[in-house]
Amino acid sequence: MKFLIDNWMLISIALASGGMLMWPAITGGMNAGDLSASNAVQLMNREKAVVVDVCETAEFAAGHITGAKNIPLGELEAKLPGAVKNKTLPLILVCASGMRSGRAVAIAKKLGYEQAQSLSGGLKAWKEANLPIEKA
Repeated sequence: MKFLIDNWMLISIALASGGMLMWPAITGGMNAGDLSASNAVQLMNREKAVVVDVCETAEFAAGHITGAKNIPLGELEAKLPGAVKNKTLPLILVCASGMRSGRAVAIAKKLGYEQAQSLSGGLKAWKEANLPIEKA
């Protein structure tokens, strides 16, 4: 007991640093709504997920996931309901690096697409996983 009283500050620092190390494991290691490339492929194959690329048209033409629909982020709120009518299907939002698609998830969820997720790392992560892309 004397040890605990004498070293309370070291013990609290150890507990705090341990908690910080464990936090990514507890939260799943990614932002809510982020999806790895392999999990995206599973969603596409098993649950017929719809892939929407939120890059600009020129970026989309340079390379995109096979079968993806292109709706630039600035037009997403207006065009998504017309492009993806079934709001119960999983929706995978993609951009070049994963930054714009993170914002796109918030827009999609506001529109009622509860299963909207962002591809973590974007098209770059997709290419690094050696998954197929096509050019327009």
